[in-house]
Amino acid sequence: MPCHRYDLPASRRDFLQTAGCGFGGVALAALMGSQAQAAPLLPHRAARTKNVIFLFMEGGPSHLDTFDYKPLLNKLAGQSLPASFGMPLTAAGEGRSPLLECKRTWKQYGQGGLWVSDWFPRVAQHADDLAMIHSCASSGINHAGGVCSMNTGSIFGGRPSLGSWATYGLGTENKNLPAFVVIKDSEASVVNGVRNWGNGFMPAVYQGVEFNSDGTPIKYLDNPKGVDRQRQRDKLDLFGALNRSFNASRASFTELDARIKSCELAYQMQAEAPDAVDLSKETEATKKLYGMDDKSTATFGRNCLLARRLVENGVRFVQLYSGAGSKWDSHNGIEVKHSSLCHSVDQPIAGLLADLKSRGMLDETLVIWGGEFGRTPMSERGDGRDHNPTGFTMWMAGGGVKGGQTYGATDDLGLYAVEDRLHVHDIHATILHLLGIDHTQLTYTHKGRPERIDQNEGHPYTKLL
Repeated sequence: MPCHRYDLPASRRDFLQTAGCGFGGVALAALMGSQAQAAPLLPHRAARTKNVIFLFMEGGPSHLDTFDYKPLLNKLAGQSLPASFGMPLTAAGEGRSPLLECKRTWKQYGQGGLWVSDWFPRVAQHADDLAMIHSCASSGINHAGGVCSMNTGSIFGGRPSLGSWATYGLGTENKNLPAFVVIKDSEASVVNGVRNWGNGFMPAVYQGVEFNSDGTPIKYLDNPKGVDRQRQRDKLDLFGALNRSFNASRASFTELDARIKSCELAYQMQAEAPDAVDLSKETEATKKLYGMDDKSTATFGRNCLLARRLVENGVRFVQLYSGAGSKWDSHNGIEVKHSSLCHSVDQPIAGLLADLKSRGMLDETLVIWGGEFGRTPMSERGDGRDHNPTGFTMWMAGGGVKGGQTYGATDDLGLYAVEDRLHVHDIHATILHLLGIDHTQLTYTHKGRPERIDQNEGHPYTKLL
């Protein structure tokens, strides 16, 4: 594992001796450079999970109306939160508002009897594959802090994202596509923007690559009109030579190094990527499975199908955003807003799970569903729910997790995680553990400090295995 540490020489003699001993390493690096760049690093332990698809519902989906059934909530609807719950801190400051009933119809599914509301009837058919985690918690009470925390482990920007840590630890499985891809469901910006899939203090090569939400997935994939492949190769060779010459005395300038690598990757993608992202090769039955025949589900269905094709072609980490622009945020009108959003993702997610399973890919692909936090049992503005980072639901499927079961629990009203509480740091440690990475050993030295994704606080939740 690279340590990225600089030890200053004590004297000029020490410097010359160290530099001289390194000449052999320079030659070896030149001989092995192309192979070393493409070869993935060995995981710390044997693991089924090879790839991750993270389905991110941006804005905070309500666990109380989707996957965390709380009958007591309806019995006490209209009353104040019992005094035993204390005075919870809420984003909008309506902690004393009356409890809001859940208007959903609930049923139990699968051999494990998982409760799922009528907002996710198709995902419910895959209950035996779902590991339902009801005890998630975050430090971010607002969207900026919550989304940043779920992606990077910190409510403040500047740290590497989960996808960056995964690709840093395991490398890439392909030479013609990015290792980490992000796709939104619209042109709207996710809160915090590209920082959510940024590389932070790591080299820029580990940042996520954003694909288009409609049309051609990859911008500028085709050569300009009148430019053939050889001319494009000659142009990139010239740019590469100029960039490497400029970068020779600026080794710490990782952005330029990443740009050089991205130019080479772009050239490879022009030859290989069109086939990987060409959805016209899929059958009409497969497209229908993902909901692409329905306008209301077509966008997220397309993105889910594209995610399957990407992991099939060796992309390590794919993150799909639903509701870009915090559309899952439902401070009022939760029935209308959530109803539309749940419908738009239910069939595509169910199709993704079914397709991965039928192709024998689900065992090696970890699918994660969730947002930056949940919603409160108390009402807001009469017909909405506030942010709730103290107890909410996420689920995982595939990748070696034990499905058909619930893990952890919130209290009887769904406000606080009270059993097997999993902070975001624990969730990140668990995901890396499923990838075969010991998160305590995956470090990156920044300003003399060995940094970890969990900031020395997380623990993998091994009950999922």
